[in-house]
Amino acid sequence: MNIKQFEEIIGYSFNNENLIKTALTHSSYANERGFGECNERLEFLGDSVLGVVTADYFYHNLNHLPEGEMTKRRAACACEKSLYKFAKEISLGEFIFLGKGEENMGGRDRTSILADAFEAVIAAIYLDGGIENARKFVLRFVTKAANENISLKDHKTELQEIIQKNPDEHLSYVLVGESGPDHDKRFEVEVLLNSNVIGCGTGRSKKLAEQEAARQALELLGIK
Repeated sequence: MNIKQFEEIIGYSFNNENLIKTALTHSSYANERGFGECNERLEFLGDSVLGVVTADYFYHNLNHLPEGEMTKRRAACACEKSLYKFAKEISLGEFIFLGKGEENMGGRDRTSILADAFEAVIAAIYLDGGIENARKFVLRFVTKAANENISLKDHKTELQEIIQKNPDEHLSYVLVGESGPDHDKRFEVEVLLNSNVIGCGTGRSKKLAEQEAARQALELLGIK
């Protein structure tokens, strides 16, 4: 893969090239080679950086909106569907290091892979160049998405807004199962209200499984 070409596309040059290489390395590639780090830990960090930058932008630039509406718009900008769209804008799939099996199964255009890699790229920029460079990269996409007619459908946020009306109640999501090969993973997640299971969902990513679990919980509560 041509890292320099990717740097030109994203508008950032790395001091530590290993960071962007890791961000572009899918677990199937690392597992196939038997060494090296994949982008999952960077994805975890990138998700938080994306959330902070987006929330800060909305707070200062959409101050006419109430908290609930800003929460929905932030969730919409950070959902897998939006991240996939952002990733396609920078041709991210062309630069990801994939295992042969994942490559043959069309992994370069798989929604979950591109969305996760996009978050990993955010984290790599943050670690290499600090929050301002990460902010510049994120806002390149978020400012446009914030003004588009994007779907605000976010079951987790909707469920949280309902439950938080009673401060004694507590929601949590628990990964209870994982199956399938690397190129076709399935995750099973339960959503608990205090200690009671109120929904269970499966999906190709933990995020999608959590959304499905929240949707089932809303149905149980008579909301959907």
